[in-house]
Amino acid sequence: MRRTLIAVTSVAALAVGYGVADAYDRVPGVLTIDEPVTEQTPAPREPTAVLPAASKQAPAPTASGLARAVRDDVGASALGPRVGVVVRDALTGDTLWSQDEDRPQTPASTAKLLTAAAVAERTDLTTTMKTTVVQGEGDELVLVASGDTMLATGAGDPTAVEGRAGLADLAEEVAASLQTKGGTRYSLRLDATYAAGERYAPGWSMADVAAGYTQGVSMIGLAGDRPEPFKPSPKVPERTVLKAFAAQLKKAGVSVSVDDSSSTWRTPAPEGAEELGSVESAPLGDVLALALDHSDNALTENVARQAAVADGAEASFAEVTRWVRTTLEDAGVDMTGARLKDNSGLSSGQVVPARVISDVMQLGITGSATSMTRVLSDLPIAGLTGTLHDRFLVEESRGAAGIARAKTGTLTGTSALAGTTTTADGRLLTYVLVADRVPSTTGTLGARAALDEVVADLTDCGCR
Repeated sequence: MRRTLIAVTSVAALAVGYGVADAYDRVPGVLTIDEPVTEQTPAPREPTAVLPAASKQAPAPTASGLARAVRDDVGASALGPRVGVVVRDALTGDTLWSQDEDRPQTPASTAKLLTAAAVAERTDLTTTMKTTVVQGEGDELVLVASGDTMLATGAGDPTAVEGRAGLADLAEEVAASLQTKGGTRYSLRLDATYAAGERYAPGWSMADVAAGYTQGVSMIGLAGDRPEPFKPSPKVPERTVLKAFAAQLKKAGVSVSVDDSSSTWRTPAPEGAEELGSVESAPLGDVLALALDHSDNALTENVARQAAVADGAEASFAEVTRWVRTTLEDAGVDMTGARLKDNSGLSSGQVVPARVISDVMQLGITGSATSMTRVLSDLPIAGLTGTLHDRFLVEESRGAAGIARAKTGTLTGTSALAGTTTTADGRLLTYVLVADRVPSTTGTLGARAALDEVVADLTDCGCR
């Protein structure tokens, strides 16, 4: 049975804004400190995104067929001596082929799948983040943070995820509300009490932060301040937001001075204060999808913290990580062998067996956890979007382009892929591939190419 390919119209929107740091092998992309490899130019093809429609009647691969298809590429020298593998029949959940699936390994950013599953399990993904301004004491205006770190400096874009809510729109609402107040000059401060916690995980390198590989976790920020390679975010994004909002208030005709002292940020707005204006973010599910698409560490931590706090946990990295683990265990995932130190996979010293990642994905495959099903459907598409936009473009792996989806994981010495694909016979598979002893001689680019070839092997064969 041949795969049915369905055109997707949203690919351009998913791909917009991709800019992740991959120098020093922190995340995948076009930059690297590895020795250069010969670049291969892919054959021209139509830039149309396609998704496979799996068939319940399609024959499942056999263990022996899969072994013949992937064993050589799984054993590629570019992956090193430690490669954990789990390939499952998505419809039955049966493991079709595995290798060292219970060995704890460095997951890198595939750990974000665990976080996403916990968020999806306990959170309404249609929820939005509402940034408000309320009347404080006297002539005080209080900007109340609610978790949105992708505010537009100007007008919001109702069709976008990044920049859905705009400070110019908020300022205009506030200005209209103040017209009946009779005031002439106001002071502006921030209430940052919502989900307030540590800015950096203990296991994060400040050199990574300074280089733009991640940013501190905050509950308010500007879309234009998200980190990019060699363009770090502001150390104190709250001050940047206050300054930008004050400028928009002045444009709207409101005379305002800014109190940007962080000592006032832990003072909540007066209870029952009058709301003067508000703007809302994109739904949390869209924000989570963007975080996975771009492998955004701080944004993933932000969403996890909000979900955990809403579920009664404290806002520290340790407590949110504990909440993720407990939530997954409650959902039936055996977390034996997993040691989590953050919720994005950036900290050193954390390990997760490939089996655990596979079990987490299976929560969404059967349809019993519909929110996790959505998370999997929003993963980057091979050769087209997010952290896979520049992969699966050479002859050896092009067979999976437009079909396979995956969450990438890359740290120095570690390369991983976890996602879904459909065989040549139309059978949906899940796969987890984790190599955490990648040799420096071939480095990240060599490991990425080898992993892509394994996924292409799964996609191209019926494996019977």
